[in-house]
Amino acid sequence: MISESPFKWRHIEGHIILLCVRWYLRYCLRCRDLEELMAERGLNLDHTTIYRWVQKYAPELEQRCKPHPKQTNDSWRVDETYIKVKGQWMYLYRAIDSAGNTLEFLLSENRDTQTAKRFFRKALEAPHVMTPRVINVDQNPAYPKAVAELKAEGKLPRECQLRPVKYLNNVIEQDHRFIKRRVRPGLGFFSFPTAWRTLQGYETMHMIRKGQIEIGGIQDQVKIVDHLFGLAA
Repeated sequence: MISESPFKWRHIEGHIILLCVRWYLRYCLRCRDLEELMAERGLNLDHTTIYRWVQKYAPELEQRCKPHPKQTNDSWRVDETYIKVKGQWMYLYRAIDSAGNTLEFLLSENRDTQTAKRFFRKALEAPHVMTPRVINVDQNPAYPKAVAELKAEGKLPRECQLRPVKYLNNVIEQDHRFIKRRVRPGLGFFSFPTAWRTLQGYETMHMIRKGQIEIGGIQDQVKIVDHLFGLAA
């Protein structure tokens, strides 16, 4: 746990900041919606201030959650979904296990073998991710090349099976919907860094919602976030 308060020098209490950030990441709300909700509670907050909080604390939420995810299983489901950034479609690589638990995610401008390899390496390095027995993918031709190269490099076991069976990926296509619903109210992103920081928060909050994060027996979403930022009662 990081000892120094992440809210040092802030003029608003940490509980209020986390409430806005958590609601933004969890529900289909815009910063202007949160501005109105806070105004109803007697707090005069500008939507740009809330936006800056999201950009600051969404990646920090991911970092603070990294030591705590439950172990996943060895059956991977890998797919990409489209995210619009500055008017251009980019690719959000995502992987879950057969039980629906998030393994990893990566935003990229490209959809090629090198990006697929980078994503697989990132997933394999995550401490909560089990080495895959089987990887289910779509018909993207980059995946067989990436897996073959990773096996040759010793990063993946030789016996790992790659299955390009589309219907088996229905579970991850359903899982994409949570992220897509969060992106839609904002009508896309205006830069790659802001998109990535926000997506880190969306994905981490999605993991918390799915029950993948458990800290000292705490499973409640609000208490988990407060505990991670040192605000637990």
